[in-house]
Amino acid sequence: MTGIQQTLRFGLIALALIAAGVLYGCLRDANDDDAAQEATPKSARYPRQVQIIRHGEKTGDESDIHLSSRGAARAAALPSLYVIPPTFPTKPAALVTPDYLFATRATKHSNRPVETLLPLAKALGDKEIHHKIANDDYPKLVEYIFADAKHAGKTLLISWHHGNIPELTHAIASRAKNGVELKATIPVRWEGAMFDRVWILTFEPDGSAAFVNLPQRLLFGDSKK
Repeated sequence: MTGIQQTLRFGLIALALIAAGVLYGCLRDANDDDAAQEATPKSARYPRQVQIIRHGEKTGDESDIHLSSRGAARAAALPSLYVIPPTFPTKPAALVTPDYLFATRATKHSNRPVETLLPLAKALGDKEIHHKIANDDYPKLVEYIFADAKHAGKTLLISWHHGNIPELTHAIASRAKNGVELKATIPVRWEGAMFDRVWILTFEPDGSAAFVNLPQRLLFGDSKK
């Protein structure tokens, strides 16, 4: 073998070793990324807060799918819980402003959950209202909330029908680290004549959560506590 042939041979070997090293490095980085993803704590997927309200008041006509005048007034007043009034800039907003809005899918019997959120969505810059999930399919909503990483660390507001609000709230609470204890603090019923409450689940970084049941205090006659 000539000197030139030996030089070429060693050069090819060196290139092969370099290529192998680069490939090993890429594979190692990929494995490290996979390990990092697996090591990401489940709590990183928790929303910061989930707020749940019932839609505004309805008329006495069972065929009317819309809000009553009082229900429309409640919807119109809802932004005041989140938007700081320009005339009182030092007054803090009562609740954490939601990053995402959810309502039940409209049916031939009701579009009230969506209508309740429309003024707030407008006040927040025409924020989208997610309203593709049916009232009885609330487990799908819970799964969507916790499966989509974009909800992690965010505040969500849900407008739903009162019959399923307790079950919906319990389903969300069951995802918390302290779910068993937490569910014991949540009412088992949402009274039929009640429209003026906000149920709030607040999650900590470690996955534990707390529940509070607050008055909206938006309209005359609303509960004060």
